[in-house]
Amino acid sequence: MEDVGDKIYCLKNKKELVLLGKALSSDVRVELLELLNEEQLNVNEIAERLNIPASSAAMNVKVLEEAGIIETELRPGIRGSMKICKIGIKNFKIDLSSKQEMEEEVISMPIGSYVDYKVEPTCGIVSDIGYIDDEDEPRCFYNPERINAKLLWIGDGFIEYRFPNAKIDPKRLKSVEISAELSSEAPDFNNTYRSDITLWVNGVDAGTFYCPGDFGGRRGRLNPSWWEDTKSQYGMLKKWNIKMDGTYLDGDKVSHAGLNQYHLVEEPFISIRFGIKEDAKHKGGMNIFGDSFGDYAQNILMKIHY
Repeated sequence: MEDVGDKIYCLKNKKELVLLGKALSSDVRVELLELLNEEQLNVNEIAERLNIPASSAAMNVKVLEEAGIIETELRPGIRGSMKICKIGIKNFKIDLSSKQEMEEEVISMPIGSYVDYKVEPTCGIVSDIGYIDDEDEPRCFYNPERINAKLLWIGDGFIEYRFPNAKIDPKRLKSVEISAELSSEAPDFNNTYRSDITLWVNGVDAGTFYCPGDFGGRRGRLNPSWWEDTKSQYGMLKKWNIKMDGTYLDGDKVSHAGLNQYHLVEEPFISIRFGIKEDAKHKGGMNIFGDSFGDYAQNILMKIHY
């Protein structure tokens, strides 16, 4: 069985504690956990082993998943896909202390601190005082002055960053949030120019933001005075939140991949890649806004919660 971590359920999070109580209040669900403690099973196999209807097995799996005790992932099957179930935590503790507070570590990554890229025009980089090298020339993304970037844009491809993980305590890790101000990229701007912008974490697809446009028509709140009104002006602040039971985008679950699937501490760093999939339906490029462009005074942020 894959290595799984520990989890603390505390009084501060009433909803989580209630879900745990519900999950463990059924003999069937306890028997289900005993099965998964030995091997990974799909829903039909669970139904067969427990001699219950497949619909009942699916319902009990959902209850355990909502409590964060088990994890599921979709895999190809003979007829479509099948849901594979496995234990998500090795041990858990219930802390009834009302004094426990969540700790947070914040890492701010300047948008020019990328380590790899694949870029197609339209593309470019600007600092808060002017353009960095030529527009629509991908080779200019190697310019050392890129470290001063406050806005960059690409017509297609990806931009990759690497975040440090040396101080992450896997035993206490609660969730990891990644946020950035993003928009599509059209020549000048186009409020209805759609783009499917995906986040990958350590190579794992963490979900896609279906951006409705490359926003303009009003100035971004932080844009310097020299920036042309006809250009991209602002984006939308998007937040990916990786929890034990899956990955969420602005509160909506977009992936069953949880903290353990991203291997955040096993690698020498955490790779964060924003880009457009080769088979994306809407390949509308991407703008990434830094802390002095757009509407939000932030770089790419990683918030680590304990």
